Amino acid sequence: MIIKILGTGCPKCKTLETNARNAVVSSGIDASVEKVTDLKEIMNYGVMMTPALVIDETVKSAGKVLTSDEIIKFLK
Repeated sequence: MIIKILGTGCPKCKTLETNARNAVVSSGIDASVEKVTDLKEIMNYGVMMTPALVIDETVKSAGKVLTSDEIIKFLK
């Protein structure tokens, strides 16, 4: 499973990345977390508001910071 955090590096983007990493560890799911900061690549996902969470190339959330528990629900 590949989890991508789309964002330019703002505090909310960093928080979402931390929460995603915590969700992977606490759920025990085999997944990698990647950070995408390139605006062209972010736009290719159709995301207009960051941060965004992408799981296996599907946008699950955009424009808000999900908690680790909310992210775990997407991982199951």
